[in-house]
Amino acid sequence: MSGRLAAVLVALEGLGLVALVAWQITALVTGDTGSLESALALLVLTLVGAAAVLAFAVAVWLGQSWGRSGGIVTQLLVLAVALGAATGAFAVPSVAIGLAVPALVALVLLVLAARPTAAPRP
Repeated sequence: MSGRLAAVLVALEGLGLVALVAWQITALVTGDTGSLESALALLVLTLVGAAAVLAFAVAVWLGQSWGRSGGIVTQLLVLAVALGAATGAFAVPSVAIGLAVPALVALVLLVLAARPTAAPRP
């Protein structure tokens, strides 16, 4: 049960990255970028990240351990971004909380979804 819920949360994060890709494409088309090369590089990296997070979600749904591992790393990265949003000169605590709470819930669910390994055979 916790694995399926974790998969849904990770998939929602992946869809959030897809929305970010759409926003970046809109910024490129409307000329709202300072550097075309940097904007394209960021777009490609975001697209790769979205594909990876969505792949993690599918793998978690299917019970694959590599999906849980990738999902856990993703949650730790989101928590790092949340910490950055909570501190510094341009801190926005509401954004930090909005990022941190789902990441913490997903992290706990991913850890709970881990299966015990089989006992070694004699």
